[in-house]
Amino acid sequence: MNTLILISVLPILLLYLGVFKAKNALLPVTVIGLLAAAGLAIAGWNANATPIYHDMVLFDRFSIAFSVITILSTVLILLLSKDYFEKISSHVAEYYAVMLFSLAGIICMVSYYNLTMLFIGIEIMSVSLYILAGIKKRDFASNEASLKYFLMGAFSTGFLLFGIALIYGATGSFSISVIRDWILTHPRGIDPLFHTGVLLIIVGLCFKLGAAPFHFWTPDVYEGSPSLITAFMSTVVKTAGIAAFLRLFQSAFSTISDFWMPVLLVITVLTLFIGNITALYQQSFKRMLAFSSISHAGYLLFAVVALGAASANSVLIYAAAYSIASIIAFGVLILVQQQADSDHFSSFNGLGKSNPFLAFVLTVAMLSLAGIPLTAGFIGKFYMFTGALSRLQVWLVIIAVVNAIISIYYYFKVIVAMYFRGGEERTVLAVPGYFVFVLGLSALLTIVLGVYPTLIADINF
Repeated sequence: MNTLILISVLPILLLYLGVFKAKNALLPVTVIGLLAAAGLAIAGWNANATPIYHDMVLFDRFSIAFSVITILSTVLILLLSKDYFEKISSHVAEYYAVMLFSLAGIICMVSYYNLTMLFIGIEIMSVSLYILAGIKKRDFASNEASLKYFLMGAFSTGFLLFGIALIYGATGSFSISVIRDWILTHPRGIDPLFHTGVLLIIVGLCFKLGAAPFHFWTPDVYEGSPSLITAFMSTVVKTAGIAAFLRLFQSAFSTISDFWMPVLLVITVLTLFIGNITALYQQSFKRMLAFSSISHAGYLLFAVVALGAASANSVLIYAAAYSIASIIAFGVLILVQQQADSDHFSSFNGLGKSNPFLAFVLTVAMLSLAGIPLTAGFIGKFYMFTGALSRLQVWLVIIAVVNAIISIYYYFKVIVAMYFRGGEERTVLAVPGYFVFVLGLSALLTIVLGVYPTLIADINF
């Protein structure tokens, strides 16, 4: 609980720093505050966790693990933000504050034990993201992204809220434990409205996760938003979405998996094919990452479809690998866009000769996202497929493997551009020290987790 309180108070402090024109203190205070919040979360690892505040929240090991992943990912993203927001507006404190308010909602999403708290967490996160997507006030693409995100977000919230209302009508409670007990005591007499509520919740959460066929807002919003905000949405927000999904279905709906599993299975297969096949035809690196994020949502949903004791570990590993690699990709994209003013694949031509370091870290990121061995992405897919094999039919895993092979083609397009395409007269990109630190650390973590996956794979939830 201390983690949530600190992250909620920190943005208010940042707003005061903005009032007193202490711009240089914003980033250090934010990073120190977030690291302290992560430390407070880890300190409660061995505590005997019980639901608190009338069973509204539960800060158990599941919550702590995903809170730490989202906080550390946010730290890495914010370290790339030095001088980034200053180019957009002179009111920098507000941007840091809104990002932290969004993170506070995310902490609620991974720690809820009551559907009311889930809804509150999603809304805190979403409202903040609507603002962040449109922070470039004079940029038409940013305005369009914000409007589309707001409209689709409001639409999906309606589905989610209606589903929660139907479940409350059937069970008389928003508490996960009460809902679980009600299902156990009504094995054959479950109200049809309850089943309808479960389906509506699936639709609402799939909207937030960017899973097909509820993905249509994702490419335009990701492309139009500032690259740093897109990095936040495609990593931290996606991790929170799948954690909330898994917590609800593992804790409350696991005993009726025969009902919702086929529905979610169809959504998962659609998400994989639509995300990967559409990414093949993209000429924009940023838009390719947007469609690939859809396919990664499909891989993450495999852990929910193949629900089991190891699902949380599989999601944690995959989310960590995907987040780190995506942060590298968007970090390099920000630097390339500053020079070429474009995110076309041709903008990366010759980067291997002019900036070997950037080319190397981006290659590591692409290999990890493609699931090549000795990277964290390979380990994530391995754990996901292993869990699916134990619970699902082999042909479904084969579909996932085929999609993984398809993804290799479009991830390797940027590697080919960097090392085998033109760019001999390309000027050397100036890489700030904080970019070197974040990109180098992320690449190192990607390789280390690929070689020693037990660092997080053996976490006991």
